[in-house]
Amino acid sequence: MGRIVVTGGSGKAGQYVITELLAAGHQILNLDLMPMTRPDVHTLKTDLADSGQVFNALSGQWQLHEPFPEVPDNETFRANTQGTYNIVEAACKLGIRKIIIASSVTVYGVSFAQGDADYPYFPIDEDQDVNPTDTYALAKLCNERVARGFAARFGVDIYILRIGRLIEPDEYDGEIFYSYVHEPAQWKVHGWSYIDARDLGGMCEAGLRKDGLGFQVFNATNDTMTNGRRTEEFLRENYPDTPIRRDLEEFEAPLSNAKIKRLLGFREKHPWKKYFTKWRKVESDG
Repeated sequence: MGRIVVTGGSGKAGQYVITELLAAGHQILNLDLMPMTRPDVHTLKTDLADSGQVFNALSGQWQLHEPFPEVPDNETFRANTQGTYNIVEAACKLGIRKIIIASSVTVYGVSFAQGDADYPYFPIDEDQDVNPTDTYALAKLCNERVARGFAARFGVDIYILRIGRLIEPDEYDGEIFYSYVHEPAQWKVHGWSYIDARDLGGMCEAGLRKDGLGFQVFNATNDTMTNGRRTEEFLRENYPDTPIRRDLEEFEAPLSNAKIKRLLGFREKHPWKKYFTKWRKVESDG
């Protein structure tokens, strides 16, 4: 197994990604301003917005860049775009052949939209046009364009993960997931999908195993609709003017992860019905 560099690994998503990669036998170096608490991962204090620090710190074959803390809009944009540019430039010029970058489903422009926005069609796939209006998603989209250019220039593999709402194991019985199931009208912004933090780690591991795809964008989301409704029935009832471009599986998530399953061989290990105890109670009462 390889030596993997994870950038921003001390954050919420990064910690689960590191756990999955360690379980797969990889050695991990974490680049972050904040240390991790676990002794089996060394954190090299690195400001990702400083290209000199990134060049000096970077070694290995994969990087995951996590969102920065909430700051004013212009700093959000600068920190996200400058940090990712530095990572991609350094990796390519140092001869690293595999880069995996964290983007977001917010690039589809429905989350954080100015007013109400709809998806142009279902299922929501990676070919759908993206035109976000908020600063965070715009920064993520710029990062995708930077990655595409560097992949073409250097002939390396750069895989983009458009990550859905991250759910930690202890969140299934909390307010967020209860709302997912029982208040679906609120969750168009997430495409009625999410990603278990452990499955996100599995997606990164799947990306490490698959070489030769060049630049690719993947929805990093779960398999099934989060409210338990039959998917086409729910969409036709609530969004009758939005076209459905293909037949959907009975409970398929409208924000599709079909591509990452097809090209990287990802298989979900942590479906929500396995953990959401309130759902099991509803089923038994019914």
